[in-house]
Amino acid sequence: MLERDFDIVVLGAGASGVPAAIAAAELGQRVVLVDRGPLPGGELIGGLPILGAANSRGEVTVAGIFSRLIERLRDLDGYVGMPFDWRTMWGACFDPELMKLVVVDELRRAGVELRLATQAIDISRSGDGRVRGLTVHDGRDYVDLRADQFIDASGDGWLAERAGAPMEEPPADAVRQPVSLTFRMCAVDYRALVDYVGAHPADVIVAENPIIAESEAEAAGKIAESGLPFVAVGSHREGNKLATAIAQDRMFPTTAFYTWPTSLARSEVGLNVTRIADIDGTRMEEVSRVLPTLTDQVRQASTFLQKEIPGYERASISALAARVGVRETKRIAGEGRLETEDVLGARKLEDGVARGAHHVDIHGAGTYQLRRYIEGGGSYDIPYAAMVPQGVPNVIVAGRCLSSSREANGSARVMGPCIAMGEAAGVAAATARTEGVDRFIDIDPAAIRAGLAARGALVSPDII
Repeated sequence: MLERDFDIVVLGAGASGVPAAIAAAELGQRVVLVDRGPLPGGELIGGLPILGAANSRGEVTVAGIFSRLIERLRDLDGYVGMPFDWRTMWGACFDPELMKLVVVDELRRAGVELRLATQAIDISRSGDGRVRGLTVHDGRDYVDLRADQFIDASGDGWLAERAGAPMEEPPADAVRQPVSLTFRMCAVDYRALVDYVGAHPADVIVAENPIIAESEAEAAGKIAESGLPFVAVGSHREGNKLATAIAQDRMFPTTAFYTWPTSLARSEVGLNVTRIADIDGTRMEEVSRVLPTLTDQVRQASTFLQKEIPGYERASISALAARVGVRETKRIAGEGRLETEDVLGARKLEDGVARGAHHVDIHGAGTYQLRRYIEGGGSYDIPYAAMVPQGVPNVIVAGRCLSSSREANGSARVMGPCIAMGEAAGVAAATARTEGVDRFIDIDPAAIRAGLAARGALVSPDII
């Protein structure tokens, strides 16, 4: 087996792993970023908008590396904007093809070593419980990547679990949230689509959050005025267009066509509508088995749009996501925990190192979706200790596998807070090395907050 030495190993090159690696490398660490996919970026390059980076009042709650990615997209004319869906969310919308270029370039500029198409196989530990190395296989060689600190941005807590961290899963009697395959359609007539939205408020989910004073008709009209199709065409009301299509078997049961603009040049939108519930996202045989059904749903959904929703008459499928999207799997049991009350109550915490602003969002089978909103349309802090797994001194997690209640996780799992957690994890790992701290839990969160503030990563709490 080959051996390579680094300061920090990051597992998972998604919305948390990329900023974690960049932050640590920019703070002088030798960083390797490992991912089983062919490109870095994960859901950042999958076509979804970045949600949870602004609260429902439109105040930005994530900065730092997030802001840098947006500015790089602006330079390439790849940033559409951050429209409001007039339901509860502001979403950073952009061209995912150009985000691929930005992510690779930012990693190169930071000096991060990439190991792509590389599968994590096992870990090695020392007698005191510290992780010494991550064993990977790249299709040719087995390599032991050795380091002082490890960041688990795998989404599932894979590294933390193998290091001995206790894990939580959805309750045995709960329906696992559905997996989905997002897709994009080009040659969409934005004007015709938003005019349809404005004229048919019963067909779209709007004015749900109590902070919105406008009526449904007024809110739908605001979307039409914006000219950008950031909207949910929903099955929430009996007799509306989507509910009728589902009742008549012209559409599979689904909550909504969640729609966002991805490219002005291509008149393109992204769509999140497909869903199959109760799949274990950590078991690849299950995920693989449902892929044909998801692609069938893509065809049925695109046909429905072309035939029944104005603006899609000449549209066609332009891209499928490179991987099946997974909403929930495992969460660590951490030294701290993000609770449902923290999220809904918009709580600010002394050890907060990232912020979340997305509503509690739990999907289920068929048309079911639980949506609960943050008090006052604000944001909440994610505690540092929720990123530190119990019993593993030199591993920190970032992303949806943080220690949290299931409902809290339904908010923190989206990309905005995941980017913020990733940058915080990178700062924490660099701090541990430069200050000679053996255990992540022994780092003063104030030092991490100061390091983040120096990078422009925290928004002043007095405005959120």
